[in-house]
Amino acid sequence: MTLKEKISLFPHSPGVYRYYDSEGNVIYVGKAKDLHKRVAQYFVPAERLTRKTAVMVSKIADAQYTVVETESDALLLENNLIKQYKPRYNILLKDSKTYPWICVGPGPFPKVYLTRRVVHDGSRYFGPYSSVMHARNLLDFFRSIYPLRSCNLKITSDAILRHKFRPCLDFHIGKCRGCCIGAISEQEYQDNIEEIVRLLRGGGREIIQHYRSLMMQAAENLDFEQANEYKEKMQSIENHYSKSVIVNSATGDVDVFSLVCESTEAFGNFLRIRGGAVVQSLNLGFRLVMDETPESVLGMFIGEIRAKFGVLSREVLVPFMPDFEIENVEFRIPVRGDKLALLELSARNAKEMRFNSLKQKEHTDPDEYRNRVLEELRTALGMKELPEHIECFDNSNIQGTNPVASCVVFRGARPSKKDYRHFKIKTVVGANDYASMKEVVNRRYSRMLEENPDDLPQLIVIDGGKGQLAFAYEALAELGLTEKLTVVGLAKRLEEVIRVGDPYPLFIDRNSQALKVLQQIRDEAHRFGITFHRNLRSKAQISSALSSIKGVGEKTEQRLLLRFGSVARIAAASEADVAEIVGPKLASTILKTLNKNEG
Repeated sequence: MTLKEKISLFPHSPGVYRYYDSEGNVIYVGKAKDLHKRVAQYFVPAERLTRKTAVMVSKIADAQYTVVETESDALLLENNLIKQYKPRYNILLKDSKTYPWICVGPGPFPKVYLTRRVVHDGSRYFGPYSSVMHARNLLDFFRSIYPLRSCNLKITSDAILRHKFRPCLDFHIGKCRGCCIGAISEQEYQDNIEEIVRLLRGGGREIIQHYRSLMMQAAENLDFEQANEYKEKMQSIENHYSKSVIVNSATGDVDVFSLVCESTEAFGNFLRIRGGAVVQSLNLGFRLVMDETPESVLGMFIGEIRAKFGVLSREVLVPFMPDFEIENVEFRIPVRGDKLALLELSARNAKEMRFNSLKQKEHTDPDEYRNRVLEELRTALGMKELPEHIECFDNSNIQGTNPVASCVVFRGARPSKKDYRHFKIKTVVGANDYASMKEVVNRRYSRMLEENPDDLPQLIVIDGGKGQLAFAYEALAELGLTEKLTVVGLAKRLEEVIRVGDPYPLFIDRNSQALKVLQQIRDEAHRFGITFHRNLRSKAQISSALSSIKGVGEKTEQRLLLRFGSVARIAAASEADVAEIVGPKLASTILKTLNKNEG
C-alpha cells in the first residue's frame, strides 16, 4: 500500500498523526480535529506548499495516527509525543531548564518546600514559577505568619506519644511550634496548611475577610491578645497582596495567553488570575522549524501550559483564536476594559522576553543579532531586500547662514564612519530645507552612479517630514532610482515613519529594535551635521574678524592663530607680543581694531 493510499484511509476523527522518515524516525507530530482532512493538506502539489513544508513532505516515508475522544485530548497527546520523540520539524521549546514548584507534602504534618521534581506521592504542587526568587519569597512569607516545620522527620501520633523526638533550634527561637513533640495539634497545623494552599490558589481575599471577622469576634469577647494575633496575620497577607499585581476582582478567575511570533522564534507569556491578583506568570520561548501559523504556535503554547498546570480556567483570554477547541473552556479576544488590560499586560511580558533574548544575542551572537534587527526593520517597512546598507540625510543651518547637510552610513546595523559625508549647499540661497535636501540627494547619488553603482543603499532615511521626503524622492526619481531602493522620512515629534504616497504615517513599536536603529542613524546624522556646521561658523567668524583688517592676509591670519590660539587671545595680548609676528605697525592696527570691535 502506498503512502497516499494509506492516508486516504485515515478517519474523520480527532487525533494525533505522526510522520516517519525512511529510517523509522519520527520527524513530525501534529494534532487534528479531523485527521483525514488535516493530513491530506500535506499531500498536494509542491507548488502549493511552503518551501519548508515541501522539504518535510519529501522525507515522509510512513504515517501513523492515534484517535482520541476530544481535541483537548489530542492537544495533550501531541505535547507528550513531541517531548518524547523531539521531532526534527516540530516547534520545540527553547527552554530546557526545569522550573521550581512549591510542594505541600503528604502526611499529618506536611512540609512546604521548593522543588524542581514532581513526584506522584500524594503531594500537592503549585507552580511552576518562572522566577525562583519569587517562589522563595513566597515561602519566606508563609513562614513569617505560619510556624511551619523545616525538618525531615517522619512525625506520627505514635512517635509523639513515645517522645521519640527532641525539639530543634527552630522551636526555641519561635520559628516552629514543635509539632514533633505535640506542642501543636495536627488539626491546627493542617488548618495553617490549608490557608497556605488557598493563598497559593489565589484565595487571599477570602482569608483576609475570615481573619477580620475572627479579630472582631475576639475583640467583642475581650480576648485582645488573640484579636491582635489575627490582626497581624491579616495585615501580613494584605501587605503581601499589595505587592502583587492587582486587577479588578470582578474580573473573576481567568487565564491569559499572549504570543509574539517571528520567522524562526516565538515568545509566549501566560498569566493566571485568581481572586483579583496575578498568582502565576510564566514565559516560554519556542523555536520554529516549519512555517507554522501563529494559531498553531498558540495551540502548542496552550498545550504546554495545560500539561504543566493541569486544567485551565473556564475563560481564557487570547490575542487570536488557537487552532483547536477545549471542552468547557471558552477562548475570548477582549476588545475593551479590564480584560483587554490583562491581555496587554501579558503581551508586554512576551515582548520583554523577546527583547531580552535579542539583547542576549547581541553579545553572544552579534551576527545573528544584526540579522534579526535588519529582518525586523525590513518587515516593518515592507521592503523586499534586507537593509544591509542604510544612509541618512540631515540639513543644518541657522537663519540661512552656512547651510550644510550630512550623510551618515550604516552597514549591517552599525555605523560605517569612513563612509560619512559632509555637503556645503551650493545652489540654494537662504534657509530652504526642501531644495537643500533635493540638491544633496542628487549630488550624493549621481556621483555614486558614476563611481560605484553597485554600492547603492537598500534604504534611505530622510530626517524630516513630508516636505523633505518629497523633494528627496523627486531627486531620486530624476536619477531613475525610485524602483531600486526604499526611501522614508522620520519625523522627530512622534517618531512617525513617513512613506512616499502614503497619507498615513507608520508607527513602529517604540520598544522594537527596528525603530531604535532608525533613531540611532537619525541622531548620528544630526550630530555629524551640527558638528560640521559649528566648525564652519567658527571659521567664518574668525575669518571675518581678522581678514577684514587691512594688511592681514591668509598667511598672517594663520600665523597669528597658530601663535595665540584664538581671536580673543590675540585681542588680550600685548602689542609687543603681536609685533613679534606681524611688526609694530600692523600689530597696533590689529589690536585697535579687535578691541574696538569688542567694545
